[in-house]
Amino acid sequence: MDRPTAPPPRSPGRPARNRAARVDVRDWVGGNRFSGFMGIMLGLVVLAAFVLVPTIGTYLEQRQQIAALEHSVQATADEVAELEAQRERWRDEAYITAQARERLYYMRPGEVVYLVADDLPGDILVPEQNAVSEDVEETRTEWMTQLLRSVTESGLAQTVAPG
Repeated sequence: MDRPTAPPPRSPGRPARNRAARVDVRDWVGGNRFSGFMGIMLGLVVLAAFVLVPTIGTYLEQRQQIAALEHSVQATADEVAELEAQRERWRDEAYITAQARERLYYMRPGEVVYLVADDLPGDILVPEQNAVSEDVEETRTEWMTQLLRSVTESGLAQTVAPG
């Protein structure tokens, strides 16, 4: 086997560095062949995408609904547990007595109950508002009649009063 040691001859019009920098697109495109099998496979991939995308969307929507319903079931279970605990409290005689005393102000015979009206400290109490005016004025006419008269007079006025 003979190996040439000299570089291939150059064409007289083109420098060597332009040949390496140039890419012939026709050679590259011509090397890619589109076979019938590749077309069928590409068609199947596109068909699979059209079939699976709505299915995946439906799946994700159903998973969100399932998660929301599971959250709702958990909230209802918590509420049921709270109501059962409250039912158990109401079965206790001492709790019923305490609630009757607190809510309905019941007392046992012979007991004296004192109700304190303002037991809050002064800094917590809301201050009362001052009166808007010291004297109350009574209008001479009805307000609706006065309003209509004012609107009609302003619409029929020939001059404008300075504001």
